[in-house]
Amino acid sequence: MYGILALGVFLAGIAAWAQPPAGTPVLVELFTSEGCSDCPPADALLARLDATQFVPGAHAIVLSEHVTYWNHLGWRDPFSLDAMTERQTEYVHRFGLDSAYTPQMVVDGAVQFVGSNQRALVQAVAQAAAAPSVPVTITGAGWTGDQVHFAVHASLPAHAELYAALAQDATHSEVAHGENAGRTLHHVAVVRELKHLGSKAVAGEPVQLSAGSKTSGPLRLVVFLADRRNGHVLGAAEQTLTR
Repeated sequence: MYGILALGVFLAGIAAWAQPPAGTPVLVELFTSEGCSDCPPADALLARLDATQFVPGAHAIVLSEHVTYWNHLGWRDPFSLDAMTERQTEYVHRFGLDSAYTPQMVVDGAVQFVGSNQRALVQAVAQAAAAPSVPVTITGAGWTGDQVHFAVHASLPAHAELYAALAQDATHSEVAHGENAGRTLHHVAVVRELKHLGSKAVAGEPVQLSAGSKTSGPLRLVVFLADRRNGHVLGAAEQTLTR
């Protein structure tokens, strides 16, 4: 009898683990830099949101997007990418801002605020989770060398396009110079590749992304649908991949 009960508990645990995360998927992007002394609190807030999912009704899908424009001020952020600076510049135009800044959080492409503002984060994520969301599913995800292959299934709304990102699950740096000199900085879900897949890649056709040889450990595959007219995220999904 004990063996049967133990087996039942074990199978129940597997079933619970296999269930998709509770709550509406909400994409939370943090534009950050290791050269910015105001960024570590925002990095920590993003990590805590990711680990504890403290906004009821939401499943926050987080991305840490390291920009390049701090790199000439004493410390070159090893995770910075031109593509992240370009993405933030698009948001600067969409939100009518005077300039880019860090740390900046953007929730579902619709609301922006200073990345260390927890109250604004909770409000924005809760509001996004209460809005209608397009179901997005990732299938067949796996590795071929340094390439991640997968398929995406979604009912594509008008004016929507698909994006896919690969994010390094956990990273840290010993910062030697710049505003954070002497600090050990920790990050979560650092984007290493972001690709615009357009409007044709949501019918289950195979898609590939390059992970690059410099990435290590688990990677997160994040896909999201965005309205090309205003950048608002209409649906998102994520999956963790281990080599």
